[in-house]
Amino acid sequence: MDYLIRPLDATDYDDLIALWDRSGLPYRPRGRDSRDAIANEVKRMETCFQGMFDGDKMIGAIIGTSDGRKGWINRLAIDPDYRGQRLAGLLIEECEKALREQGLKVIAALIEEENLPSIAAFKRAGYHYHSEIYYFSKRETDDD
Repeated sequence: MDYLIRPLDATDYDDLIALWDRSGLPYRPRGRDSRDAIANEVKRMETCFQGMFDGDKMIGAIIGTSDGRKGWINRLAIDPDYRGQRLAGLLIEECEKALREQGLKVIAALIEEENLPSIAAFKRAGYHYHSEIYYFSKRETDDD
């Protein structure tokens, strides 16, 4: 079945959060995933917020960002009722296309080790695992 994939905007916030909840994807509603933060981020030229819809229901979403040198794919989510149809790969392709249009030649994703469906989706999409890379972060608050 074909599902509509389209850019998201600030009006899609409630549907995005509902999808993340259904998908079990953790988010920070008082920090970087707040309504205001997402509303500002979707307007930036270097971001790619894409949603997949079955009629009016958001069944998938992905966020792509650019640091100017590399594209990053974040927050890939597929509704549990729609998993197993390789829909994640379609969203990855859409996000890659948007990031490549910005001239980016390297696209990466950070995936938590227990997220086996995302690991499988990115492997199918041709991404390579780098076991020698360690992730460090510094946050102003626990909500960021």
